[in-house]
Amino acid sequence: MGKRMRTEKLTERKAGQLNKRGYYNDGGGLYLRVAKGGSKQWVFRFTMDGRLREMGLGSAEILPLKEARLKAHDCRKLRLANIDPIEQRRSQRTTARVNTARVMTFRKCAEGYLEAHWESWDTRTQQAWAGTLARYAYPVFGDMPVAVVGLDLVLQVLEPIWKSKTKTASRLRGRIESILDWATARTFRQGENPARWRGHLDQLLPQPSKLRKVKHRAALPYAAISAFTVELRQIAGAAARALELAILTAVRTNEVRGARWSEIDFAERVWTIPAERMTKTSREHRVPLSERALEILQEQQQVRESDLVFVSGRTGRPLGSTTLLKLLGHMGRSVTVHGFRSTFRDWAAEQTNFPRDVCEMALAHVVGNQVEAAYRRGDLFRKRQQLMEAWARYCAQPAKTGEKVVALQTRQAR
Repeated sequence: MGKRMRTEKLTERKAGQLNKRGYYNDGGGLYLRVAKGGSKQWVFRFTMDGRLREMGLGSAEILPLKEARLKAHDCRKLRLANIDPIEQRRSQRTTARVNTARVMTFRKCAEGYLEAHWESWDTRTQQAWAGTLARYAYPVFGDMPVAVVGLDLVLQVLEPIWKSKTKTASRLRGRIESILDWATARTFRQGENPARWRGHLDQLLPQPSKLRKVKHRAALPYAAISAFTVELRQIAGAAARALELAILTAVRTNEVRGARWSEIDFAERVWTIPAERMTKTSREHRVPLSERALEILQEQQQVRESDLVFVSGRTGRPLGSTTLLKLLGHMGRSVTVHGFRSTFRDWAAEQTNFPRDVCEMALAHVVGNQVEAAYRRGDLFRKRQQLMEAWARYCAQPAKTGEKVVALQTRQAR
């Protein structure tokens, strides 16, 4: 009968007193390893294919001797089945990483990437990243496992806007590429990056620099706004009132089309557009309401049919995406709805003394860098109230002649 293996040679007290560098045997392959400097670790030593191997079980300062013996016992059972405990543990960790990757979505990876870089970006960059991902990428594959995001999904996001919004699409591509690289570095996905440009997407999409430039949006000179307003007020219907409200508040087309009564506070004279409806910034925007703007809303309340402020009288549904533009066409105006934001911004710059920050915030533009934003907690609402009231008075003043249309660069009022 073979000699019985002696185990449990150490005690907790003795293990705590051992400080000299070396290996101290507890039996059954379990050793206390004391390193130079005094740190201690439990290890399991065994022979595999004639070669001595060593597997770390944990720090002796955290793992008590009793638990170390249980771990060593599990290792001995694996050796009895001719299984390498080191390879077994490595396989289990790989499986765990694969399972994690399966539930790690693109959105979660994007949030991880944003969190890692957020503090190094200015406010404009923060808003740009968060806004484009939320608007274009998340609806397509935001909630899919990042490991399955491939070329077909990336193209599904980029192709619809590659020619119409080239600059935005190009920047979005780079952002998706960076997030997928982050996911690969974190072992949440493997393989080539499907959003890579050089030697990959550059073979499938036209070079941004070679695409036809988008024409600037035509805008009405501010000197002609009063004559236009007089004409607009003669037209009945929700579309005309929606267009006038858009002009008076300097908001974007989709923001006025989607206006809801739940966003309007008549007592405080404010229209609060929630972040999810802000087309560009994805940040809540409070809009001061002038006397005329309030009158328009009160008129619409008289014909209220739903929570939507403006409803098509013909279909009973929300105003179409091109309804306001078609109205301008019927009025014989070669201008765009967006162009009135440029009209407002030019008037504010050339005809008033309101500070630039007040004018920019009226357009829901991001003002200043991250440091400035930290000190500017408010949104200059009271000053913007005065600005929008002055704009409403200007729009209602006696009409002037000599109107003409000019093309203004969209960067002036995005």
